[in-house]
Amino acid sequence: MWPHGLLNVPVGTMNTAILILSSVTVVLAWAALKMRKYRAYWWYMLATILCGVIFLTVKLVYEWPQKFDHFGAYIKPDALAKYEQYLGNEHAAAKGLPPRLEITGHLHNRAALNDPNIKDYEVALDPLNADPTNPAMDRPHFFPLPVTDKIAKIEKEDVERATMFLPTHSAYFASYFTITGLHGMHVLGGVLVFIYMWLPVSKKLYQRNPEHLANRVEVSGLFWHFVDLVWIFVFPLFYLL
Repeated sequence: MWPHGLLNVPVGTMNTAILILSSVTVVLAWAALKMRKYRAYWWYMLATILCGVIFLTVKLVYEWPQKFDHFGAYIKPDALAKYEQYLGNEHAAAKGLPPRLEITGHLHNRAALNDPNIKDYEVALDPLNADPTNPAMDRPHFFPLPVTDKIAKIEKEDVERATMFLPTHSAYFASYFTITGLHGMHVLGGVLVFIYMWLPVSKKLYQRNPEHLANRVEVSGLFWHFVDLVWIFVFPLFYLL
């Protein structure tokens, strides 16, 4: 099942808008060169670089680390009733919703992941597991809700598998980290090329052969548009579906 409400839709939307804006500014940079306006080109290229840097910063500083700090424990089928107060499967069945098999939140005793002597996980619950019969929890949210103060102890012997929100957690996160990681590498590559064409060396190339620089920017811009187009498909796949 493709999960919902695990990614921050407003933040993803903002990042999408930033990439679209960068496609506009790189075209304006190319147009400025064609009109032989180097100063305008310099500013538009700087704007493109900043958009790319902001996009990557949001991914690496906010979105990815947020997943690394989140925890999920899949409960064994024969132990689901024991954790009904956190899963609310009777409520879900009455509403025609699929059964809830996972308890998620912030893991207080992270050492429990690797220490066999620790017999249970102590989890500050996500709102869904803290109040599973709340009708507000029956629908996906546009951004992850903060964890609550409610603590649950989950015995390891009742857990089928437990992990942080890493690629090993599920096919969803394996796909998310692989695709967004590869996309991020392409964004980084584009930014590095733009930085090279923004540095003083570009001024020398412009003075020697402005059309040559314009052609370089045009080719680099086509690559950048491709990277943006890929994100237009990635964004709804992970954030909206």
